[in-house]
Amino acid sequence: MSDPFSLQRFADAQEGVFAEVCAELAAGRKESHWMWFVFPQLKGLGSSATARHYAIGSLEEARAYLAHPVLGPRLRECTGLVNRIEGRSVEAIFGYPDHLKFRSCMTLFARAAETVTGAVGAHAPGHARSADETQPFREALEKYFAGEGDALTLQLLTSASGT
Repeated sequence: MSDPFSLQRFADAQEGVFAEVCAELAAGRKESHWMWFVFPQLKGLGSSATARHYAIGSLEEARAYLAHPVLGPRLRECTGLVNRIEGRSVEAIFGYPDHLKFRSCMTLFARAAETVTGAVGAHAPGHARSADETQPFREALEKYFAGEGDALTLQLLTSASGT
């Protein structure tokens, strides 16, 4: 399988820890260090070497991540686990500053999952097919951030698109 964005780096990092990630999220509290490769954010937001290594370089790369047969379902699963947590703030779940990374990630993937059409009913290859594709990410933004995406992520996406 072609991997023009080197997405395998995420799958490799998740290998062996994904069950632990799910257990932590199901328990309502991130305890170990996996944020960068489970809930990645847009390039330009993190400054550490690890953050740069796992940064998503573009909206196109984010769409490829969502379309990946392992990474897309895992991101949706983990987001769903977070969305099912009751009675805890996002900062209580992730701690500081990881709750900010979660917001950035949800903003990026909500945008990446939006239906892209060239004409009514025509979908671009590899892009989301319905509003349901954006649902877990938008739900997280609604639940934890009053529906507001991360301003810097949105600014970087706007700058990259030239609009």
